[in-house]
Amino acid sequence: MRARITFSKLEGMRFTGHLDLYKTWERTIRRAGLPLSYTQGFNPRPRINLAAALPLGFTGGNEIMDIWFEEEIQVDEINNRINNSLPPGLSLQNVEEIDPKEPSLQSQLVASDFIVKIAGPITDLDIRIEDLLNRTEIWRERRGKTYNLRPLIIELSSLPTEDNQQRIQMRLSTREGATGRPDEVTSELGFSPEVIRVHWVRLIFS
Repeated sequence: MRARITFSKLEGMRFTGHLDLYKTWERTIRRAGLPLSYTQGFNPRPRINLAAALPLGFTGGNEIMDIWFEEEIQVDEINNRINNSLPPGLSLQNVEEIDPKEPSLQSQLVASDFIVKIAGPITDLDIRIEDLLNRTEIWRERRGKTYNLRPLIIELSSLPTEDNQQRIQMRLSTREGATGRPDEVTSELGFSPEVIRVHWVRLIFS
């Protein structure tokens, strides 16, 4: 059985990285007493597939993953067991059964929506955004490779101030080999990592 789970990664898990989040979900499923399926071979691994890696320091409102179970289980039972086993910082949003033959989440993911909060008053935010969007090339380096960030920015605009913090909303490409990161966009806008908070609002699939 293949189940698709939507969950939130809250403030208490903000500094939990992708690998540790994966391990946290494995422990949660085992603690819930659910028959988690494992891969075959010399080093079996739990069949847990996160749609996208949520970077360290980010929170997420609608993260999605697929989990395979060894047997058929009622969706309500999966929901109840997981809810009773979740650690602080994770919140279950939805569970649904998925056709096992459906393509992987990563192959269907095309974009992501983010909201970024920026500490401190900023009087020229809209000007900075306009200047960035008017550029045709924004060359960056990631893991030793140079790439153009500009085509990965689909939408970018400011939002009304909230709790005395400036806010930016952005939609970035999240395709394999063509993924934009919100912290790289804010860096190009002139903001250091220390003054931003990134919330991954939703994933967009084809």
